[in-house]
Amino acid sequence: MKVPYVNLGAQHHDLKEEILSRISALLDSGQFILGDEVTAFENEFAKLSGCKYGVGVGNGTDALYLTMIAAGIGPGDEVITAPNSYLASASSIALAGAEIRFSDVAADYNLDPEKLEASITAKTKAVVAVHLTGRPAEMEALVDICNRHGLILIEDCAQAVGAQYKNQSVGSFGIAGCFSLHPLKNLSACGDAGIITTNDETLYKNLCIARNHGLENRDSCIKWSYNSRLDNLQAAILNVKLRKLSDWTARRRQIASRYRNELASLPLYLPEDKEYTFSVYHTYIIRSNRRDELKSYLEMHGVDTKIHYPISIYRQKAAENLPYKPGDFPETDHQTEEILSLPVFPELTDEQVTHVIQTIKSFFNN
Repeated sequence: MKVPYVNLGAQHHDLKEEILSRISALLDSGQFILGDEVTAFENEFAKLSGCKYGVGVGNGTDALYLTMIAAGIGPGDEVITAPNSYLASASSIALAGAEIRFSDVAADYNLDPEKLEASITAKTKAVVAVHLTGRPAEMEALVDICNRHGLILIEDCAQAVGAQYKNQSVGSFGIAGCFSLHPLKNLSACGDAGIITTNDETLYKNLCIARNHGLENRDSCIKWSYNSRLDNLQAAILNVKLRKLSDWTARRRQIASRYRNELASLPLYLPEDKEYTFSVYHTYIIRSNRRDELKSYLEMHGVDTKIHYPISIYRQKAAENLPYKPGDFPETDHQTEEILSLPVFPELTDEQVTHVIQTIKSFFNN
């Protein structure tokens, strides 16, 4: 049996006619840049995230970058984030002109609050908290630390749409939540897209201007800025998909539950929800000190897996100028040697999930 890591086409089988109908209407209307579909999506997504405002942008990296610019983060400032995330969590800091600073993570792959507090310096202006793998970070502790030190808190929610911490949606704790809607994400466009959520009206207004060349209206530019507008066509697709998100999330959680229950007796680290979190499992990452052998064995038996991520951000060539060396983040380094992402996309069949589980059991039993 073949089990792909992801099947992007399968998601659209039942939605294709409705999506094509929405696209056809847009082609007839000629409404391509911003427009009604964008406004509708922004409003609905803001509600989903428990926020007053949503600002559609070109992608998740732009969401982070524009939020930092709108919040006044720039040269001379330090911004702390996790070293084990996707590159954009850090690259957006550099693009804003600030200095990237890392703090190590806990067993849940998210910032360790105790280590974070020790990483703060006089130059620290903000923290980018990443909800990696769709599991919420320890927001109560992170909010407390940021409040006590007068730091801006930005949430990188690229992998966590719909996740909750103590019944509060991610993206509503800091000044803004930054979401990617890339095709691989739990809620995905058919191309690049992103959205920012916030409860701050001033920040919202600044972001609307910042994403659109600094234009206050059609003719008046009040500051030099970026062009990062969510396409109306992508918003139309997202409006169709948004109605399915809760079903897709439930399926991801169901698959995660099967992995957790049926692999529990094996020598693996398995992720699980804490009693106060609601995880959405963008990825289902297990850990094994025999990771490379297990990955090869699964591949031989038709199961595709990935590693998220094999090279930590602080060890990338682009980060050579940063004051870090191998071993500075021991938990991150330890995890990098063991992590393995299993297939968890909603269209997996029960038979495919069973095959993944049985193949992993076979590896350890043999």
